Amino acid sequence: MVDEDLLPEQVMLFGFSQGTMMALHVAPRREDPVAGVVAFSGRLLEPELLADEVVSRPPVLLVHGDQDEVVPPQSLPDAAQALQEAGWTEVYAHVMKGTAHGIAPDGLQVALAFMRERLGLG
Repeated sequence: MVDEDLLPEQVMLFGFSQGTMMALHVAPRREDPVAGVVAFSGRLLEPELLADEVVSRPPVLLVHGDQDEVVPPQSLPDAAQALQEAGWTEVYAHVMKGTAHGIAPDGLQVALAFMRERLGLG
């Protein structure tokens, strides 16, 4: 971020599958909160550690396909619950109907709207 002259509040973490797991691990442990996290088709690893390790609580959008056979769709409500229990007030969710382990157009539209709003891009 320093090399690109960006402030943390100008950065969104966007992850898919393992990238989601990494984003949901890194973002809460950053002293300087990012603008938000878009988390596609992943899960929250070690949710039991989150309450003790959280430093910041950026807004999170969880998006998952209801036909995902790689990462179970139940990962979305599990992550939402764990984040809320750890004190998050901005957790949003979108289920992509008929979608396997991927990104559907409706999920992408929801993610883009979330990013525009969080980054103040109208």
